[in-house]
Amino acid sequence: MFGRDPWGGSLEISNADSATDDDRSRDLDRAALMRQLDETQQSWLLAGPGDQAGKKKKKYVDLGCVVLDRKIFMWTVGTILGLGVFIGFVMMIVKLVPHKRPPPPPPDQYTQALHKALMFFNAQRSGPLPKHNGVSWRGNSCMKDGLSDSTVRRSLVGGFYDAGDAIKFNYPMAWSMTMLSWSVIEYKAKYEAIGELDHIKELIKWGTDYILKTFNSSADTIDRIVAQVGVGDTSKGSSQPNDHYCWMRPEDIDYKRPVTECHSCSDLASEMAAALAAASIVFKDSKTYSDKLVKGAKALYKFGRLTRGRYSPNGSDQAIFYNSTSYWDEFVWGGAWMYFATGNNSYLTIATAPGMAKHAGAYWFGSPNYGVFTWDDKLPGAQVSIFIFGTEYIVKVLSMI
Repeated sequence: MFGRDPWGGSLEISNADSATDDDRSRDLDRAALMRQLDETQQSWLLAGPGDQAGKKKKKYVDLGCVVLDRKIFMWTVGTILGLGVFIGFVMMIVKLVPHKRPPPPPPDQYTQALHKALMFFNAQRSGPLPKHNGVSWRGNSCMKDGLSDSTVRRSLVGGFYDAGDAIKFNYPMAWSMTMLSWSVIEYKAKYEAIGELDHIKELIKWGTDYILKTFNSSADTIDRIVAQVGVGDTSKGSSQPNDHYCWMRPEDIDYKRPVTECHSCSDLASEMAAALAAASIVFKDSKTYSDKLVKGAKALYKFGRLTRGRYSPNGSDQAIFYNSTSYWDEFVWGGAWMYFATGNNSYLTIATAPGMAKHAGAYWFGSPNYGVFTWDDKLPGAQVSIFIFGTEYIVKVLSMI
């Protein structure tokens, strides 16, 4: 079959070729219909007149509890990471840029304060001082105490001076030794940790050694104890030198110092007993010395219970400087420490007797000084100590059950 070519020449159309092309086209259509279309292709074919042909399907992120658009999710994560990097960068700059810092807080000064408080006792020592006393301007002093008094004629060298003067008042001195011993009993590990345990034990022994000199500590029964060495009352206008007429270094004292004894002084005797009893617990690792302290404490407490009376009669030096208002609180205080040192229940019976507590003022709530623990009023200390040691005893017993 020939046609005419518009441009000239003949145009040959092959029937065989046409048939072959038609068959090939039909085969392609058949193959296309038989092939499985993917989701994108199906969306293109099914798109309506208003749909945007060729638009890709949105992708989502499944977080388990919520499904988010993938693009929004990526923007959110990117924003968080960006903020984290920015904040970290700012913090690094702030840290690296030098700036003025506040001064650090001062170090703990309690150890130094305690050391200086104990050094007070070093400065107040009377008698022959050890080489390691630590107070360079102090030396041996009052080496004839007791020996210069014709009524005593025995050594009362040692102990502690009261304050700026050189009088040795046994009443407040004994209370100080009791308190030092109590602090060691309660806080021994603390003293050891700061290196002061040996120091405070030495000070306690200095005091208790002197107390043992002030009565017949080898006897079971006594009839007198020393209350004071030295005189301070200047109201009578005496021409005899005493520790308030002559303000001088104890090392320079060369005059005779009178000794005051008492034969009816329940308060002083019971306080001295408390001092020796408490110290016996501190020195329990030295059985010989501890037993010696307990023996002296028993004699003193017995003497105080048998001879009722205050150690500070009216007009005496003791009444002027360290007056005792009652001896009942010392009975409770001393009895408590005697029980702690010996374990003898008879002392605990005395210390906890309702009548004893009543006389000591345990129920006198209207007193302006109620609950104030001092060298004169030992009741608050006795109440606390009985409670503490009683609680510890109960816990110990329960732990053994």
